[in-house]
Amino acid sequence: MDRVSAFDEPLKKLLGGATAKVMAEHLDLHTVGDLLHHYPRRYEERGRLTALTDLPLDEHVTVVAQVADARVLMFNNGRGKRLEVTLTDGSGRLQLVFFGHGVHKPHKELLPGRRAMFAGKVSVFNRKMQLAHPTYQLLDSKDTDEATEAVDAFAGRLLPIYPACKQLDSWRIAKAVDTVLPSAREAVDPLPPSLREGRGFTALPEALLKVHRPQTKADIAQARDRLKWDEAFVLQVALARRRYADTQLPAVARRAVPGGLLDAFDARLPFTLTDGQQSVSKEIFDDLATEHPMHRLLQGEVGSGKTMVALRAMLGVVDAGGQAAMLAPTEVLAQQHHRSITEMMGDLAEGGMLGGSEQGTKVVLLTGSMGVAARRQALLDLVTGEAGIVIGTHALIEDKVQFHDLGLVVVDEQHRFGVEQRDALRSKGKQPPHLLVMTATPIPRTVAMTVFGDLETSVLDQLPAGRSPIASHVVPAKDKPHFLSRAWERVREEVENGHQAYVVCPRIGDDADDEAGKKAKKKAPEDEGDKRPPLAVLEIAEQLAKGPLAGLRVEVLHGRMNPDDKDDVMRRFAAGEVDVLVATTVIEVGVNVPNATAMVIMDADRFGVSQLHQLRGRVGRGSAPGLCLLVSEAHEASPARARLSAVAATLDGFELSRIDLEQRREGDVLGQAQSGVRSSLRMLTVIDDEEVIAAAREEAVAIVAADPELEHLPELRTALDALLDKEREQYLDKG
Repeated sequence: MDRVSAFDEPLKKLLGGATAKVMAEHLDLHTVGDLLHHYPRRYEERGRLTALTDLPLDEHVTVVAQVADARVLMFNNGRGKRLEVTLTDGSGRLQLVFFGHGVHKPHKELLPGRRAMFAGKVSVFNRKMQLAHPTYQLLDSKDTDEATEAVDAFAGRLLPIYPACKQLDSWRIAKAVDTVLPSAREAVDPLPPSLREGRGFTALPEALLKVHRPQTKADIAQARDRLKWDEAFVLQVALARRRYADTQLPAVARRAVPGGLLDAFDARLPFTLTDGQQSVSKEIFDDLATEHPMHRLLQGEVGSGKTMVALRAMLGVVDAGGQAAMLAPTEVLAQQHHRSITEMMGDLAEGGMLGGSEQGTKVVLLTGSMGVAARRQALLDLVTGEAGIVIGTHALIEDKVQFHDLGLVVVDEQHRFGVEQRDALRSKGKQPPHLLVMTATPIPRTVAMTVFGDLETSVLDQLPAGRSPIASHVVPAKDKPHFLSRAWERVREEVENGHQAYVVCPRIGDDADDEAGKKAKKKAPEDEGDKRPPLAVLEIAEQLAKGPLAGLRVEVLHGRMNPDDKDDVMRRFAAGEVDVLVATTVIEVGVNVPNATAMVIMDADRFGVSQLHQLRGRVGRGSAPGLCLLVSEAHEASPARARLSAVAATLDGFELSRIDLEQRREGDVLGQAQSGVRSSLRMLTVIDDEEVIAAAREEAVAIVAADPELEHLPELRTALDALLDKEREQYLDKG
C-alpha cells in the first residue's frame, strides 16, 4: 500500500457498510484520513480503583464491585423509567442510576451477583452517594489474570469522548478509530523537517496515536500542539500561495493625477479626514499605483467613514482613466450609497450633463428593479465609459453588463457576497481590476488572518469628529413591563425634541412571512413549540400607532416592499417627514439619517451580536447623542441576556466580534467566508490560538517566497491537496 492511499481508503472497506454510511451521512467522514482527523472533543478521566468507603465527592472514580440488587422504577405517570443498581465491594455500598433509553442495556447485564468495573463522577442524591450513568465493563472472566489485566486497562485511563451523533455514539466511534488507528503510521507529514525539529514538534503519526489513545495528559497536550500547528500552517500556506499568485498577475497601475476629480472633491469637503482615514487612503493609493491587483480588506467601526475612503479611491481611479464599481448586498443599500455619493460629490457627479462640473464624471445606479429605459441608459454609460462610477447590486454581475475599462471593484459587506460573485465582477476588466473589500463588522485580527488571509488588511478604528456617543440599555420586558412603557416615552421625548427613531423587529408579519414561520415551527424541536413567534413589523407598527406612539408619524420599511415604495419611505424619513420608522434589518448597514437618535430593537435576543452592533450604528450619526434600547423577554440568567448585556456594555466592535465568535465558534465564520465549505479547523480555535496562527503565517510566507510551487516539499503539497478539495480549491483560486 503506498503512503497516501492508506488515508484515502474508504471507511466502508474497513468498518462495514452500515457504520460507514452513518459516518458519511451524519459526520461527513468518508475515508480513513477523515476518521483519523475526527479528534476527541474531551477525555473522561477514570480514577484509579477506589474502595466504596473512600469515595471523594465530585470526582471521577473507578470501582470494582458486585451487583447486590437492581430494580426498575417508573415515574411521570409511567412515561419515565429509572434503573437503580446497588453495588457492594465488601467495604461499603454505592447506588448507580440510569434513566430513559440508558436503562435497557444495564438492565439486561447488571444482574445480582455479577462483578464489574464502574467509572463515573460521584454525586449525592437524597443524602446517598451515587454514580449517574456510569460506564462499566463486566469482569466475569474465569481467568483471574485476564480480569486483572482488564481492571488495569480500564482504571486510570483517559477515555476519548468523540463528537458523535444520535445514530452513532462516542464509544462506537472509538471502536471504529481502533480499527483504523494502525494506518496513522502511514501519515504523510506536511511539516518540513527543519521546521518540525526547530519547533520541537512530535512526528505526525505519533501525534495521531497520542490524540486518540493518550496514556497521560502530557500526551494530549503534545498531540494537540502539533495538530493545531498543522491546521494553521497548511491553511496559511494555501493563503500565502494565493497572495503570491496575485502578485504575479498583471494589472493596470492607477496612479493619482494632480488637479483632477479627487483634488476637486477634497477641496470641497466641509471637514477634515481623520488620521485613520488619511493613513488608510495612503495604503490604498500605494496599492493602486502598482502593476499587480490590489487585494485589500477595509474594516472599520460602524460610522468610521469607510464609504468616504472608498469613494476617494474610486475618484482616484477615474482620474487615472479607469472606471470603478461598487457592489452592495441589497437594493436599499445600493440606492442609499448612490444617493449619499451623488450628494457628497454634488455637480462632480454630473459629468457630461447640463450644469455638471467639467472635471466631473457620471455616477450611475444599476439594480434589478430599474425600468427598461433607465437600465438601457446605464448600460450604455458603462460601455462607453461615460460613467466613471457605477453602484449596484448583483445586477452588475450579469453577462449583459460591459465596462469600458474597469479599474477598481469595491465590495461592501463582504460576508454577503459569494466568492463566485466577486470573481464574476472582476472578470469584467481587461486585466484583473483592483479589489477593495469593506466590512462594517469588525473582525478580530486572527480571524482576518485566517479567513481573509489573502487580503491585506486596513483598519479604521477612529470615529470622525462630531460623532456622538450611543448609550445602550437592556429592557427586560417580561420581568419589568414598566421599563418597556418608559422606552416608548423616551421615543416620544426624542421626537418632541425634533429627532427621529427606529423600531426594529425580527419579522415582517405578512402572509409569506407567516407561511415561512409555520414551516419553521414544524421543524422546531418540541421544547421550542410553545415559544411565541418573533415580533413582526406590521403588527408592532399598528400597535404603536394606536397606542404608546399615537399621534406620531409612524411608517414601515421591509424587504418585501416594492423598491419604489421602499425608496420613498427612506427618502421621507431622511427628509424628516416620518417620526418613527418600524423596520426589519434592511436598515442594518449604510442607512445614514443623522437626525435619528433613538432605536428600539424588539426581541433583541433573536439577533446576533454583530448584527445588534450594526443596527445600533444607525443612531448617533449627528451631533445629538444616540440611544439604543434592547428589548428582550429572555430570562435574566440566560446566555441570550448575557449576550445583550455585553452589547450594552461596550461600543467596541472588535471586542464584540470576539464575544460573538467565542459564543458561535468560528466554524460559522469560516463557513461563511469560505463559500459554505465546511470549516477545515478541527483542533484550532481562531480566537484562542492567535500566537499559533501568527507564527504559522510567518513560516508559510517564508516557505512560499522561497519555493512558490512547493517543488521541494512534496508532503506539504499532498497535505494542501487534501485541504483544498475541489470546492475549496475553487474558493481559494477566486476572490
